[in-house]
Amino acid sequence: MPGDVRANAGGSAPQDRMTVLVLGGTAEGRRLATALHALPGLTVVSSLAGRTSAPLLPPGEVRIGGFGGAPGLAAWLRERRAGAVVDATHPFAGTISASAATACADTGTPLLLLRRPGWTARPGDVWHRVPSLPAAVAALPAIGRRALLTTGRQTLAAFAPLSDVWFLVRAVEPPAPPFPARMSVLLDRGPFTVEGERALLREHRVDVVVTKDSGSPAVAAKLDAARDLGVPVLMIDRPPAPPGVASVASVAEAVAWVSPPGSGAA
Repeated sequence: MPGDVRANAGGSAPQDRMTVLVLGGTAEGRRLATALHALPGLTVVSSLAGRTSAPLLPPGEVRIGGFGGAPGLAAWLRERRAGAVVDATHPFAGTISASAATACADTGTPLLLLRRPGWTARPGDVWHRVPSLPAAVAALPAIGRRALLTTGRQTLAAFAPLSDVWFLVRAVEPPAPPFPARMSVLLDRGPFTVEGERALLREHRVDVVVTKDSGSPAVAAKLDAARDLGVPVLMIDRPPAPPGVASVASVAEAVAWVSPPGSGAA
């Protein structure tokens, strides 16, 4: 852990404990909170966006809902005298990541970005990479007309104008309008199997998979199934991370960054 992580923003903290805020909602965030919660000398608070009605909760204190942007987060960091923040949100959660970078800079709170690596195309893949959601909407009709859409229910409004494309929408919870007129909804949560994904693509005659480059192993089976069946993938690239923020790719690295001296963590 950097030497100043134990420093307290906005006042002096008890020497035997340090509050760590984990901005979570991902499998990595839960694993990180679990590992940190087991260490002495830490108070772990996990923050979840609250977009699902039954989120998988990590151990320790859990806060659900937004902070009110960077100013609200900065006020919380001062009030709780937080010693460190780990942003383990989804790679596409650009708003909270930007707010965290601003709030931590304003309060002098050390910030770490925990981001799993993105996916890499393999031999046999037919990927069409685009830089944004609007670019995916524009490119989709030329690639396929029966799409497995796994970009999240909050993105459906962007695809609503595409009346000539049929969508199989996979989401954890039912979407709210506006959404595409030609659409079937499949409520499901990963992890998924390659065999199951192949069967799904065949059953619905899917000719294009639309997804974000989340890098999640829990939903990577759709990429293997698409490769096996020769189905093209429309891959939306991640937004850039906030500049100047330290980043790691694994939970173990994040634990090592946070862990106070003498905690026994690797």
